[in-house]
This record gives sequence, C-alpha cells and structure tokens, in this order.
Amino acid sequence: MFSHLATVVMSLAVVTATPAEATPGLVPAADREVVFTVDGTTTYGTLHVPAHRAGQRLRAALLLPGSGPTDRDGNQPHASPNTLTQVAGALAADRVATLRFDKYGTGRTGLGAYRDDPEELDYPAFVRQAKAGYELLRDQPETDPRALMVVGHSEGAMTAMLLGGTVHPRPAGLALLQPQAIRLLDLVALQLHAQIAEATRQGRLTPEQQRAVDAAVDAAVTALREHRPVDPTGLPPAVAQLFEAFQGPNGRFVDSDDAVYSPDTAAALRPGTRVLLTCGTNDAQVPCATTDALTAALRRAHTGGPGRVPLPGVDHLLHDADHPNTPAPAVLDALHRFAGR
Repeated sequence: MFSHLATVVMSLAVVTATPAEATPGLVPAADREVVFTVDGTTTYGTLHVPAHRAGQRLRAALLLPGSGPTDRDGNQPHASPNTLTQVAGALAADRVATLRFDKYGTGRTGLGAYRDDPEELDYPAFVRQAKAGYELLRDQPETDPRALMVVGHSEGAMTAMLLGGTVHPRPAGLALLQPQAIRLLDLVALQLHAQIAEATRQGRLTPEQQRAVDAAVDAAVTALREHRPVDPTGLPPAVAQLFEAFQGPNGRFVDSDDAVYSPDTAAALRPGTRVLLTCGTNDAQVPCATTDALTAALRRAHTGGPGRVPLPGVDHLLHDADHPNTPAPAVLDALHRFAGR
C-alpha cells in the first residue's frame, strides 16, 4: 500500500535549547526543523533531540495529533492547548527524541497536493503521511531504529494503531492517548446522544423530543454510511449543520475514517509491543467505555503494559481542574511509566 512513497529529508535549522556553556562530549538539546515529501506534498515538522552523548542513539517517538485542523503543536486556529508540544516535553524528560509535523490542512504544510481538489483528501492519505514521518524519524542519525515509538492523541491514536501493524521496523511501543477506539460516526452519535440526554435532564427537551432527535441522529448516521443525503428533518440546526459538514467535500474523508475500527487493527501488532492506553474520566469526547473493545483486542494480541490507564478527572486535552493549561500529573505519570526506564 505504501511502497510508492518517497521520503525526502532536509535539515533546515537548528535552535539550541540549552545553556551556552557546553559539557565536553555532550550534545545539547535542540529543535531541528525538518521536511519530508509524501504523495507530492511537502510536509514540515519539528524534530526535538534531547541532550545526549556524541554518537549516542536515542529512543524516539512520532507524535500524531487529533482530528480536525490540528497542527504539529496540537493547536487549532481558535485553540492553543499545545498538546503535542507538552507531550514532547514530557518525553524529553525521559530522554526520548520526538518528531511532530503539520499534517494536511495545517501549519506550513497546508493542503499540499490536494490544494485544488480538497474533496479527494481521505483518511488513508493522513496514514501515508504519518508513515513517511515515521521513516524520517527512523533514519535520523540520533535515533535508535530498534527503539521507535508512536504516540497518538485522539484520532492520532487510531493512526498510531494502523502504523503499529504496518511499518518497518515495527514500533517498540504505542501510546494511545484518549484514543478514537470505535468507528467515527458511532463516536459522533454517542456524543450527540449524551448531549441530547443532558438537554432533556435540564428541561430543554421533553422525553418525546429526546426520542425523536435520537432517532433522527441515528437515521443521519445510516444515511451517511449508505451514501445517501442526510434528511435534516427532526435535527436541531447545529446538529443538522454538523451532518451537512460530513457530506460534500468532506464526504470522502469521513467515509474512509469511519471504515476503520481500531480493535480490528490490534491483531497486526507485534506480540510484546509496549502499549499505553489512557482514558480520562472527564473526557466527554472519548468516554472510557468506548475503549473497552480495544483494550480487549490488545490483550488478545498479547501486547505488553502498561495497558489501559484511567486518568481520574482528566479531560480530552489531558488537563484536569487544577491544571487547565498543562498535562495533568496523572498524564505525566502515565507517560513516564510508558517511556521511562
């Protein structure tokens, strides 16, 4: 599937991130801007290399963002949680090099080869882009190709699962942070049903209205999967707009993303692969229960620990009430359990 990819690597700039005073034999930590080309698109990224001894090969992790226009740092146009930048920092503390990049539609990369035909952009294109990034990371002079990892957040965790069973060499570990663990449209329906139930609890909908809206949501999902136009009748305007956005130019991506069921991908993982799967108890987007089937599939695939780690009070962006702008201590502890040694 991926044999036609060509990865071109160029180092553009080095910015040291350590004090000027050098230690003999120690290479200071640095961020390096890197570029690779896949399917005719130039992709831009940041390679962070922790301080290390000259000639030392480091463990390294590819970082993959969540859904939507989420860039290499984990930010969107109107939200800047810096999720991936902070994950990179946490891994650097355990001397793990990281690569994060601007996926299609974000940052310096933009739509690339799909600029004139955005409706042709599908989910497998993002997987191929991530695979090219993995190969770039594998080939860096500072990284150990026998100790590569993939760390994905939300939709990026699903991509990480797909890479785990297809790339060479197979990754030594996967960190699935608040993963998209069921089919996309099932997850959307689950989120909408929860919001509709809450509106009923608050008295903004009657039980009869709740049943009608729930049925309309389920009908919309069925229509999308059968490639029929969604009937907006019975849907609140905001929900109707959401389903409208899933059609047209975005239809190809939604259809191809929805076709992936993460538990099915676990069988291709190498037995003994170290896997961390986190779920936050305050995560309304990916409730812990949605990871049950994936957790069982990982167990059947004989992957290693830490396994599933529930994160008390943690939301989808890895925050808790006391840490609204940085990863919660429970997140940092889970990452350390996964990457530390």
